Amino acid sequence: MRKSGILMHISSIPSPYGVGTMGKAARDFVDFLQESGQSCWQLLPICLTSYGDSPYQSYSTFAGNPYFIDLDELKNMGVLEAADYENVDWESTEDKVNYGVLYQKRYPILRKAAENFLEAPTEEYDRFCEENEYWLSDFALFMALKEVHGGKPWNEWDAGYRNREQEALDRAKTEHEKEILYWKVYQFFFFKQWWALKKYANERGIEIIGDLPIYVSLDSVDVWVYPELFQLDENRVPVEVAGCPPDGFSADGQLWGNPLYAWDYMEQTGFQWWIDRIKYICRVYDVLRIDHFRGFDSYFAIPYGDTTAMNGKWKQGPGMKLFRKVEEMIGRQNIIAEDLGYLTDSVKQLLEDSGFPGMKVLELAFDSRDASGNEYLPHNFVRNCVAYAGTHDNNTIMGWFGDVSPEDAEYAKKYLRIGEEEPYWDMICALWESVADLTIAQAQDLFGLGKEARMNEPSTLGDNWCWRAKPGVFTHELADKLRTMTALYGRLK
Repeated sequence: MRKSGILMHISSIPSPYGVGTMGKAARDFVDFLQESGQSCWQLLPICLTSYGDSPYQSYSTFAGNPYFIDLDELKNMGVLEAADYENVDWESTEDKVNYGVLYQKRYPILRKAAENFLEAPTEEYDRFCEENEYWLSDFALFMALKEVHGGKPWNEWDAGYRNREQEALDRAKTEHEKEILYWKVYQFFFFKQWWALKKYANERGIEIIGDLPIYVSLDSVDVWVYPELFQLDENRVPVEVAGCPPDGFSADGQLWGNPLYAWDYMEQTGFQWWIDRIKYICRVYDVLRIDHFRGFDSYFAIPYGDTTAMNGKWKQGPGMKLFRKVEEMIGRQNIIAEDLGYLTDSVKQLLEDSGFPGMKVLELAFDSRDASGNEYLPHNFVRNCVAYAGTHDNNTIMGWFGDVSPEDAEYAKKYLRIGEEEPYWDMICALWESVADLTIAQAQDLFGLGKEARMNEPSTLGDNWCWRAKPGVFTHELADKLRTMTALYGRLK
């Protein structure tokens, strides 16, 4: 079945409270998707972000981001009053998130809500804690201890906490009981609102595509609790870390810094951590996109302490052994493989063996800086793929036209028969008419926004992850236009 959808993270939803949330504006966006004939809403990871605010660097693979908790919904629950938050200055513009201010001002409001809630906790809350015990208590303790240590990463904590000595952990659970409870309540608030939003979307025929980063952060509860799953030395310091080699976009490559998996040990344990992770995330979303899929075939290992990716080397990953075990234990799941970049024959074979749809990106097809561009030309598409004009790591369409060489831009215009009036709309049309089973457009490209609306520029810090849609932009007129195009190319849900 031919389908289409829109990529927009929750943080980008219009909101008067500094960042997008899972409240009425999110439901309004679902209504827009339904009205415009879309089938899918694609999100970035909804996990709690760490330093740098990237959803691909999280303190936990399981926990949700408290910033996305809607304050009006908490008022409706009776745990906040309007005066608690309506007059707060979030020091942000309508189209940008100010994460620094959000960190300073959001948590005191959430803490007040948690304190009010804990005066009379509900059976629903008790059930949530019981069902999520396998990750929730460790996470809440981890976050409470981060507060105690002034936000320092766990590998800089006092030795007893750093090494998870039982006496130290027992003492922390007693001394910081309130803080631990607050973090549990934040997660209860988050998932109460998440399941309500997901139900609202599903009832209107909208599937939610979620993102699973292949790696976890070094400063995460996952590494703190399960150091044996990662390539760490006897002092729990990484031996090598993750990244990408140099290419046409980055002469030094990309140094992500995530710890690498101890794949041999994981195989000995039947890949249980991965099975639990994928099972959980596949329940949270309707469709799962696995980021950096090629890392399961071979992964790029960079010596810990290096400042660039120049000295990295490729090493063998688990390949199909992992995915066969996952399917054996939890059945076939709806998974999209992010297979972008230079692909070896073995990566292509892994994708074919898995049966997962890969990804195609139109912007890369016409960018001479990308060595694999020909694979993304529409005449080379296969049906079993998900096609984009650009992803969150790419420029907007109009930003891309201003960024590439005149020759590359001219090539794209000729190939796609793009006019001068609305080139961004012409590119989306070219995407929708392709043979790809599923096509996705970034929300920014529905309005023809420039590079100022780009969500992320890899290997840079500063303005990433900040873009927000302005209130009132998802109009009935835009929905009609998108619906007409979606019907024309046989993608109407």
